Amino acid sequence: MNHSWVNHWGGRLILALLAAVLGLGLEAAQASTSAAPSTSATPSGALCPTLLNHTFERLQDEKPQSLCQYAGKVVLVVNTASFCGFTSQYKGLEALNTQYKDKGLVVLGFPSNDFAQEKASNKEIADFCESTFGVKFPMFTKTQVTGDGAAPLFKQLTVQTGQKPRWNFHKYLIGRDGKVIDQYNSMIGPESKTLVSAIDKALKAKP
Repeated sequence: MNHSWVNHWGGRLILALLAAVLGLGLEAAQASTSAAPSTSATPSGALCPTLLNHTFERLQDEKPQSLCQYAGKVVLVVNTASFCGFTSQYKGLEALNTQYKDKGLVVLGFPSNDFAQEKASNKEIADFCESTFGVKFPMFTKTQVTGDGAAPLFKQLTVQTGQKPRWNFHKYLIGRDGKVIDQYNSMIGPESKTLVSAIDKALKAKP
């Protein structure tokens, strides 16, 4: 038996049934299935939350990194910049990551030139972060965080919180369940009791 023929017509039959259920034509059913968001599995085999189902290039070597690897952790997403009045927050963010990483926190930094305060190249950013603040938490290549061209992660964060980054070092806290807990503007630093308390609470929650 020609298995490719079976697979082809079996797939057509499934689409036809889907079309009948949804009241769509066959072409529309095909489009709806191809447009559906894909799901990824984490190394443990668990499904990756939609909010973390994105891939970014690592700042240091520009190798693709799936955010699914952080599923089950408390994630603090921050858009950063090298020439900002808040750049010194790198020190506090690194301290947060070091203090709480064994409990399940990870800080993710996304350098951005949306506010015209970032260095030209990813290498310059990486060298600056390491030599000036000893940053060890995961950092990614320069990323657009606002506007139509914003990375899908930041578009989702903006929609779910109702707040886009207004400036550098805006923060979004994501719980172990992959859902946004809250967002914090640039004035709320890494040492803020408001943020630290939210992180403590999130770390105690079950995945």
